[in-house]
Amino acid sequence: MQISSTQWTLIAVALICAAVQGFTLRILRNRKMLSDFPVFFRYSAFCAAAGVVSLLPYMFFCSKQVYFYGYWVLTTGTMVLEFAVLYELLVNALKPYAALIDLGKMLFRWAAVFLILATLLTAFATAGSGSSKMIAASELLQRTVRLMQCGLLLLFFGLEKRLGLSWRTHSMSIALGLGIYAGVDLSTSYLVDRMPALTGTFHILANLVYVGAASLWAYSLAKAEPARSNVLDSPSRLIFQRWNEALTSYSIRGEMAFASSGVESFLPGVEQTVDRILARKIIQ
Repeated sequence: MQISSTQWTLIAVALICAAVQGFTLRILRNRKMLSDFPVFFRYSAFCAAAGVVSLLPYMFFCSKQVYFYGYWVLTTGTMVLEFAVLYELLVNALKPYAALIDLGKMLFRWAAVFLILATLLTAFATAGSGSSKMIAASELLQRTVRLMQCGLLLLFFGLEKRLGLSWRTHSMSIALGLGIYAGVDLSTSYLVDRMPALTGTFHILANLVYVGAASLWAYSLAKAEPARSNVLDSPSRLIFQRWNEALTSYSIRGEMAFASSGVESFLPGVEQTVDRILARKIIQ
């Protein structure tokens, strides 16, 4: 088995990325930040190990079948962890708003159920062998998570001032790296289908961008996080504060409840919540 120059480049990039993420793990452990980013710590550890494991077929000349299944198993595991990292970043951004965190948890659970059903239906609906079904399901999961990462980055861009966040904070830096890489990965995936002759070049580009994202995470986590402005003490009534108060008023025994009585449906409860928030805004 002869290794091409493109493959040697990918091997070198994978080793560099594994080293950078290993350094990130050391920073998280030494600075005692595991309680703040437990999922991101597991994600970084998994990616560092996956980068090393992905090189084994080149070193021991494994069969293409072993490499194929190993690659898609590692990709699926990475996507599952990245989905969990998205929730962790959202929780960190909404720390002052406990009720909104509960709402975000509920929405992420439904999103996870939707992803599982969508991947299973895609696998069953895809014609061909078992490997073709697995590829279709994994690609759907990967592209959906990538779109969610881009969406989270855009959300942070739009709500940066309202949330009182700074791009120097750890959660924002992690979201920035994930969002940029997700956009590049989606773009290169599209270009590979249009220009298959440049597949190796696009893969190298995507991997280099990921190394840059991992370096950004290490740099950000190594520095002290700036103090977050307390938006709850601001004289202006923020929309998040109004949502948080309205949602809290409908909570029962710590769980989100949008209906004011047992016979009312979910949607009327949501309408009442929106009306209450708008009424508060008009009064102010």
